[in-house]
Amino acid sequence: MKDKTYWIKWIKAAGIRAIKTMAQSAIGLIGTSVMISDVSWQVVASASLLAGIVSLLTSIAGLPEVQVENTELPL
Repeated sequence: MKDKTYWIKWIKAAGIRAIKTMAQSAIGLIGTSVMISDVSWQVVASASLLAGIVSLLTSIAGLPEVQVENTELPL
């Protein structure tokens, strides 16, 4: 069973990954516009939020930053 410290580490690591993913998504969308006035900020916000949600969902499979201390199976 995973303890409270594992989940705290997981939330922090998954949150950092999600924020980085959102920033990368926003940079990519902003970079496609010729001028800053051409940026559709609603699209940038929506796509970035979706990227953050997808990042959190994929983090459920596991994060290499968060290790389970006892990985042995009980007999």
